[in-house]
Amino acid sequence: MRTAPILDISGLKTVFRIGGRQVAAVQDLELTIASGETLALVGESGSGKSVTSLSIMGLLPRAVGKVAEGSILFRGKAGQARDLTKLDAEGMRHIRGNDIAMVFQEPMTSLNPVYTIGEQIAEPMRIHLRLSHKDAAAAAVKLLADVGIPDPERRARQYPHELSGGMRQRATIAMALSCDPVLLIADEPTTALDVTIQAQILDLFQKLQAERGMGILFVTHNLGVVAEIADRVAVMYAGRIVETGTVADVFRHPRHPYTIGLMRSVPRLGEATELRRKGIPLPTIAGSVPSLMLLPKGCSFAPRCPYAIDACRADVPPLYETGSGQKSRCIRWQEV
Repeated sequence: MRTAPILDISGLKTVFRIGGRQVAAVQDLELTIASGETLALVGESGSGKSVTSLSIMGLLPRAVGKVAEGSILFRGKAGQARDLTKLDAEGMRHIRGNDIAMVFQEPMTSLNPVYTIGEQIAEPMRIHLRLSHKDAAAAAVKLLADVGIPDPERRARQYPHELSGGMRQRATIAMALSCDPVLLIADEPTTALDVTIQAQILDLFQKLQAERGMGILFVTHNLGVVAEIADRVAVMYAGRIVETGTVADVFRHPRHPYTIGLMRSVPRLGEATELRRKGIPLPTIAGSVPSLMLLPKGCSFAPRCPYAIDACRADVPPLYETGSGQKSRCIRWQEV
């Protein structure tokens, strides 16, 4: 029996004020995440993935960004579902770092260079869990050991610049897990790492999730990472979800041209050499993600889509049920 989701986003619209007008960076967003489940949010740069994460965390720049419509229902440790869009700054501070935590793409920008690693991991536990300085420091050392950092006592006394990139990312994961969150948001946490360290970090996420039972929203543009770590995937384009379903269903039977384009663009071993020998260019998606200020009428992907017809340019298509819980925002999903 499926349990109630810990995160249920409905009709979310996030806007930014640019040049005297409001521009929607995220529209019509529907997402759910259950406890112990990993949902991957996939798309090119500029598709709205990070804005979605910041909307959930309440970290949008106040001067220019806000959630204009929709709800973000979150069920925290207390078990009561609350709409995060209705909470004030103090309410979000209580949830952020305690019930919901986030791991950012580049650890050097999320770690404070003037504080030791141990101090930064201990701080959330002193604030949210009311631990003493001594107990928080001991818990920080244990967390460093839990995320696979050798000699954690010494590392806890070091500063971010004294650690390698992989160790810094492990430290930020330890900091995010310090208060045992219900939901972890990982915003492209492996992008800045080499392939070997990337694999280790993915294994670490899976190990920690199995131990703690938390839900994970994993933001990435790497389909290989999605296949490795996710249960379900939501493909995002120009601020909207264009396809969603289990990883197995979406990878075996993609029902949106954008998903197909992303999958065809993944390089395969030996493919580049073979195509070069035949004089065939590597497969790509023509064009680029449109400016949010100049979105085309109808389907935003239509200008780049090989399946586009006049009807695609008339109206924004809804998310069609394509079977087994899979959905596609394409009027020609059956032909695709």
